[in-house]
Amino acid sequence: MIPAGDLTVVVNTGDDLEWWGLHVSPDIDTICYELAGLLDAERGWGRRDETFQCRDAMAAMGEPAWFSVGDRDLATHLFRTAQLRAGQTLPSITTEICRRLGIASRVLPATGDRLRTMVTMDDGEIGFQEFFVRRRHQGAVHAVRFDGAESASPAPGVLESIAEAGVVLIAPSNPITSVGPILAVRGIVDALQKTSARVSAISPIIGTAAVSGPADRLMKMRGLPASAAGVAHAYRPFLDVLIADEADAGQRAEIEAAGARAVFTSIHMRTTDDAERLAREAIHV
Repeated sequence: MIPAGDLTVVVNTGDDLEWWGLHVSPDIDTICYELAGLLDAERGWGRRDETFQCRDAMAAMGEPAWFSVGDRDLATHLFRTAQLRAGQTLPSITTEICRRLGIASRVLPATGDRLRTMVTMDDGEIGFQEFFVRRRHQGAVHAVRFDGAESASPAPGVLESIAEAGVVLIAPSNPITSVGPILAVRGIVDALQKTSARVSAISPIIGTAAVSGPADRLMKMRGLPASAAGVAHAYRPFLDVLIADEADAGQRAEIEAAGARAVFTSIHMRTTDDAERLAREAIHV
């Protein structure tokens, strides 16, 4: 594996929200907790050995509690919000959180500007977390947009990290609502097109179904096939390699017609060993 100090993670901020008056950055925090060895691996978010006394107390007071913030996690949001109110930026605060958690890798928000993923459903437009968490991503989705993207600039270091990378790896996340907000930031797609690094992506789709979450439904909503080949089409402007599940080997011709070299392996990550194997393969294809 690559040394921790050589790793830069560019993170989606479209999921950010204000909760109980605090600025919450769920994707940034998940990455930071994982790199610091603090992530609750069973849930896939939040800190392990968590308690929820504040959440329960807020619920008892009649306040919303559908977004389940743990007590240890709450400290991160309190710190971030206080720093923002003191005039610091989201990128600089993220760097400081990494320093305090002993993280050697760089974690960069895609942008320090306000960017929010908005989802249009039958009853109107709602924020991503209300769609994903409160409504459990159920119901028809008619549109997804990234509010603020038209004026959002890349955070310091983002374009440089892409230009100077040895390998760019797009994680097996939802192309529409997890990777999409990053690509919507001005200059990032252009940087991916121009970098001399190999740009690889891991498909979040096996067959016609998402490994988890609503990626398959949202891709169809955007007019893309819910398939590994659909992922290749979503990233067509810059993608060099698509890593798909071995069950989808029959899609090789369609993937390569989208301009990407197809590599097939097991993309299931049921254990840490699975994730490490897939990461090694993805870096060296």
